[in-house]
Amino acid sequence: MTEKKLNDAAKTLLALRDDPVLFVRTCLKAEPQDWQKEALQNIVENNRLSIRSGHAVGKTTFLSWTILWWLTTHYPCKIAATANSASQLEQILWSEIQKWHKMMPQGFQDELEFRSDKITLKNAPDSFCVARTSRRENPEALQGFHSPNMLFIIDEASGVPDLIFEVAQGAMSTHGAKTIMVGNPNRSSGYFYDSFGKNAESWKQMTVSCLDAETVDPQYVEDMARQYGEDSNVYRVRVLGLPPESDDNAIMSRALVESAVERDVEPIETFPIWGIDIARHGSDRCALAKRKGNVVIEPVKHWGDKDLMESVGIIMAEYESTPFSERPSEILVDSIGLGAGVVDRLVELDMPARGINVAESSSMSHRYMRLRDELWFKCREWLEQRDCKLPDQEELINEITNVQYEILSSGKFKVESKDQMKKRGFRSPDIADALMLTFAGIAVRASGSGGGYRFNQSIDYGSGGWIV
Repeated sequence: MTEKKLNDAAKTLLALRDDPVLFVRTCLKAEPQDWQKEALQNIVENNRLSIRSGHAVGKTTFLSWTILWWLTTHYPCKIAATANSASQLEQILWSEIQKWHKMMPQGFQDELEFRSDKITLKNAPDSFCVARTSRRENPEALQGFHSPNMLFIIDEASGVPDLIFEVAQGAMSTHGAKTIMVGNPNRSSGYFYDSFGKNAESWKQMTVSCLDAETVDPQYVEDMARQYGEDSNVYRVRVLGLPPESDDNAIMSRALVESAVERDVEPIETFPIWGIDIARHGSDRCALAKRKGNVVIEPVKHWGDKDLMESVGIIMAEYESTPFSERPSEILVDSIGLGAGVVDRLVELDMPARGINVAESSSMSHRYMRLRDELWFKCREWLEQRDCKLPDQEELINEITNVQYEILSSGKFKVESKDQMKKRGFRSPDIADALMLTFAGIAVRASGSGGGYRFNQSIDYGSGGWIV
């Protein structure tokens, strides 16, 4: 290369170094959204940038551009990218970086070497971007990095344990080091949350709503508003990019549940479905719920201090005392642990029992962690149709309305466990879980999955046409 070409290349790199928006336009052939332009410029002007946002606004794209810009225009440099899961780093962030790498001029492309957890400048091995998972058992993920041009990337920051930040404070505070945090604000506490609160003076903040993002389909916003309500935590977090309100994390409000108790609704002509939750130990109870389409036809029965065969006897007696026309089309039993034995015996007795493993993954794995989470939200959807009825059973009402949920850093919904409820001072929601099991009546085994369930196939259990 001639001296003139070298000088021209140096001038170009210097110009791009101070203008990441220009880098994206010229080297990646992309036009940033308004919020991305602002964020890119904020990196130049600030050492600490915290961005909370709604879902699918283009966060990963922004981080990919930033990493490629920093690697290409800052020498020597090091980038430490972290998230709370390997899949977030490898399958989402790294994949996005590789996509945009292919858009770069050939000369820039040739300078970068990709590995599963590291991107290196071929002719400068001391300049690289490394991926490190941030878990409680690995608090040193962001330690040990030193460079004149140090950049820390913290993806899905709400899900990164606070311990990680505590350990990394020294490295992040090194003179000249820059830190970028991005994510859905799934928690109303923690280091990421505090960057907008008590630690706000140390951070440049941005809030990116789906309403302001060009990449978000307006239909998504409408669907979230219709399904969860504009006042819900889900809408706040996933659309507005705001943290949940601490007093609004119950899956179902008391007002919603009590309206179903007060409603005068006749059951649709269809076969009932029974849901059975089997007690595991101590104060836990067995429970049997009966739902006939749009109506829970009687208070949920429950009992304790019985062995498995005694419980089978109670269920059998209930079945035989039920008129033939009102017998269930399915008896859905939580088959985890002791429940498996109950299912086997009920099948031996020629009863329409089926085991439901609520710990299995949900078929809607993009939305829920487990089948149990999906069932609870299916029940909420059922109640929100406002054409259904619950029995006037205070225990059931209390259990339904006391169960809380959280939105994980992945955006998935997770219902709190029975142990978590007990720690909050509530008993295990046995009778509520029995009701939830009745919503597994539409669950069919996903073809070829070897497990898991899906709700996208409806089953008509009678001439009334009610789809359960």
